[in-house]
Amino acid sequence: MRGGQSNPTFLLATDRGEYVLRKQPPGKLLPSAHAVDREFRVLSALAGTDVPVPRALLFCDDREVVGTPFYLMERLKGRIFWSPALPELPREQRRPIYLGMNEALARLHLVDWQAVGLSEFVRPGNYYVRQINRWTRQWQDSKTRENPSIDRLSEWLPRHIPPGDETTICHGDFRLDNLMFHPTEPRVIGILDWELSTLGHPLADLAYNCICYNISPDHYKGLLGYDLAALGIPDQDEYVRAYCERTGREHAITSFHLAWRATTGPVVMSPASRC
Repeated sequence: MRGGQSNPTFLLATDRGEYVLRKQPPGKLLPSAHAVDREFRVLSALAGTDVPVPRALLFCDDREVVGTPFYLMERLKGRIFWSPALPELPREQRRPIYLGMNEALARLHLVDWQAVGLSEFVRPGNYYVRQINRWTRQWQDSKTRENPSIDRLSEWLPRHIPPGDETTICHGDFRLDNLMFHPTEPRVIGILDWELSTLGHPLADLAYNCICYNISPDHYKGLLGYDLAALGIPDQDEYVRAYCERTGREHAITSFHLAWRATTGPVVMSPASRC
């Protein structure tokens, strides 16, 4: 199957129906990487909510079966859009797709993570402090040359963490091509690829979701420089306002949130977005 690059993903066709198998890759892995057990746990927790996810069916940690731990989930049939410019759709269908993505993210962040059994999923609280400290250590331990820009960013981020400490279920990789849409409706039927899921600050997810607005098409799937009005795609401000309305927020992503998400990839900064 296309996608699922970090954790190999397979379509299983059986006499009882079709299923999706997602497994760890072979070989030596980092301790917390490729955690298919975490994926299975969060999918199972969300099964009774209004968050659109495939049904998780079985987890197996017996390496004798397929060589590595794996889980099975239902196969969903719908549409996946690989480019944020949505070239395969007519103009009038693009805005509803973005608003459908927006609704799916808002639904996720409105879930009571304690009520669905994720109280011990990871340690909640101080999300940005913990993440910035981890990222800084990783940079210092792995750098092969000096980069003053990254050093300045690692010093700037801890001094500019916004006030307030919220915790929600965070997907960690929430972008258009990790969503499956209904075959004909602008509605998400499945949020996929939960490998990076955690309990964290919801604006980390929102900022990551908005990365496409802040990088050019020369980078990874960017929209910067496109005429969004001509394409029929909502701009970042409209997109963020829609999220705020759905989640009851008064303030949303700032320069800090976009700068923080720059630690996961190249981001060209744009003005901060507020509700």
